[in-house]
Amino acid sequence: TEELRKSHVYTTEPHKRILFLLSSGARSSAQADSGSSEDEAASEARSTTSDCPSLLSTTAEDSLGGDAVDEQGQQEDLEEKLKEYVDCLTDKSAKTRQGALESLRLALASRLLPDFLLERSLTLTDALEKCLKKGKGEEQALAAAVLGLLCVQLGPGPKGEELFHSLQPLLISVLSDSTASPAARLHCASALGLGCYVAAADVQDLVSCLACLEGVFSRSCGTGGSTTPVVPASLHGLLCAALQAWALLLTICPSTHISHILNRQLPRLPQLLSSESVNLRIAAGETIALLFELEDFIYEDMEALCGTLRTLATDSNKYRAKADRRRQRSTFRAVLNFVEGSECEEETIRFGLEVLYVDSWARHRIYAAFKDVLGSGMHHHLQNNELLRDIFGLGPVLVLDATALKACKISRFEKHLYNAAAFKARTKARSRVRDKRADIL
Repeated sequence: TEELRKSHVYTTEPHKRILFLLSSGARSSAQADSGSSEDEAASEARSTTSDCPSLLSTTAEDSLGGDAVDEQGQQEDLEEKLKEYVDCLTDKSAKTRQGALESLRLALASRLLPDFLLERSLTLTDALEKCLKKGKGEEQALAAAVLGLLCVQLGPGPKGEELFHSLQPLLISVLSDSTASPAARLHCASALGLGCYVAAADVQDLVSCLACLEGVFSRSCGTGGSTTPVVPASLHGLLCAALQAWALLLTICPSTHISHILNRQLPRLPQLLSSESVNLRIAAGETIALLFELEDFIYEDMEALCGTLRTLATDSNKYRAKADRRRQRSTFRAVLNFVEGSECEEETIRFGLEVLYVDSWARHRIYAAFKDVLGSGMHHHLQNNELLRDIFGLGPVLVLDATALKACKISRFEKHLYNAAAFKARTKARSRVRDKRADIL
């Protein structure tokens, strides 16, 4: 503590002190996710990889240096600060509650804290309920985000189910309230989908969540031969979140319900492909591919659908941002190839010593849903969270001793060789889809 006071990073504001305590964990997660920028660039080839496999986390390196005691002390300090923030959730000041929610969100995304949360699950449930009921705008959005992370931390056990069942009606209420903040409704849609996916054990809960989410994005689709309603730009994010949460729940939906959903929604979803929002267009395209993957059926208007997908896959309108055009073309090339009969292109996600293969549209939607809520902490949770490891079939958590970890550490020269090989492979993959303007001349 004395060193912190002398350091320029020390602050007397309580909602900022937690960021210093989280720094080592965030640093580890950021190192594991160092290739996020390359992941986006490599989407042209539908292949994701880290800049270089980070084989040693910050925690592991510290333990090799004999700092295990310091790490334990830092964990205790973190838990003490988290206790303060749990208490601040019931403060009279909205600013204080928002600061506490934001700090909890960062902590839950970057660290695995199931024991700490199990001891305070009732307290957290009551506090989040009050934030969702009485809070406005940003506070409701942060409360919904924290709820989604709590479901990921607690898993499908009794405590996770109890938490979700307690707050599910409030999430539906805020999501269905057209007067609520779009940001709050957006996060409630994501939390409802993720919470139901993780913690809902009853099919009736799944059906009710699907119906609620479907009601949100279906309003932007015309019925029958009517024209597509004009949707304000402020609601594009909400529609996209509701559609993605709905698609996530389709991956665990019984086949009997899938057939009814297909008859009702497949004629409407292509209307979203003409949306002004690139994110909504991409979400709609991926959802259509998911439906084709989940159910074997014959679509009557297949020729028109393929024509629309082909147009989006070759879109070169200059009024769209260059990054948006690139992302759209990459996604719709994969969607078109799959709808026309090809297999889903495989993505590769490397984290630590392990590799995750995303070889279906269902796994792609599940991975993206957890990635959205965990952010840079995704790799840390893939390594240590039993829920994610069970979902993706990664097996038990790897436990390596100090000798094995030290043997796995790669040299700077090996990192250079790896990056050079990745650069060469990425260049070859991109060259296949670039315009051959020289050939025209």
